[in-house]
Amino acid sequence: MFSIEEQRVAGGIIQYRLEHLTGLRCTISPTRLKRRLNGRGAGFTLPSVGCPFCPETLESMTPVFPDGTRIHVGESVTFPNLYPYAPWHTVTVITTAHEVRTFLLQQLMDALTGQVQSLHGHQGYPSINWNYLPSAGASIAHPHLQGLVERRASPLLQMYLTAGERYRDRHRRTYWEVLRERECSSDRYLFGDEIVWTAHAVPLGEQEVRALLPIATIDDLEPYLELFAAGMLRILSFYAELGTSAFNASLFFDRGGRDRGFSAFCSMIARINPNIHSAGDTAFMERLHLNPVILTLPEEFGRYARQTRT
Repeated sequence: MFSIEEQRVAGGIIQYRLEHLTGLRCTISPTRLKRRLNGRGAGFTLPSVGCPFCPETLESMTPVFPDGTRIHVGESVTFPNLYPYAPWHTVTVITTAHEVRTFLLQQLMDALTGQVQSLHGHQGYPSINWNYLPSAGASIAHPHLQGLVERRASPLLQMYLTAGERYRDRHRRTYWEVLRERECSSDRYLFGDEIVWTAHAVPLGEQEVRALLPIATIDDLEPYLELFAAGMLRILSFYAELGTSAFNASLFFDRGGRDRGFSAFCSMIARINPNIHSAGDTAFMERLHLNPVILTLPEEFGRYARQTRT
């Protein structure tokens, strides 16, 4: 499924990892953890003045759907994105609170339900996405999800769709079936049976976790919504224990109407905490070389998560 080339360098090792299915690569340099660039996020305040997603301003500062409504599920409110970058782009405000230290299961379930409702019936490739905190790309700090339906699959999704179909034709099994089996017996396995959560072997970002769902399209998500939300919250608790507050998450689906042997999956990555220096965690290797430099070995993250789970 993937290969590792390891080299000894001053003070430790460097690993070069390659995912065979897609050709995606990364470099892992555990010695860079010693730099301790990511200070703890506790105590960093996020001013709410002028926030369009706070309850007192949301109704006047956010748009409505063509029928004049917004989608309300529990605390969550869903509406069109005012500045879209997909033919159909929605936003779900998760909580009334501007700052949230720990999300509740019901809050996340309600927000995901609002997202699914907002994307239902739109043709294309849906995804549900989350940038949490400004250092993870959130232009508005108030917790919110973003849903997209794109006419073309995004580059990452297209890699898995195309290569996965070839894999099934060649091996008479889906790539995702084999991946689930192998990850469940690896040091990267975190938890889960119906939805398998694993530290991804060739991470795209720091401490990347993948959730492998037993479905292909967003229309089939509802029976697994609570289980998926609970799994996300467990990953966020792992991140918090390691001192990380900021993260990105994307849940990818195939479009309906064709069986390509695809399984929906979610990718979650830890990001640098908000900081007064505006320090980031992406540089020329990630942005220009398209080769992420990772600090944490996936197997180490997997062992840590299994030791701390309850």
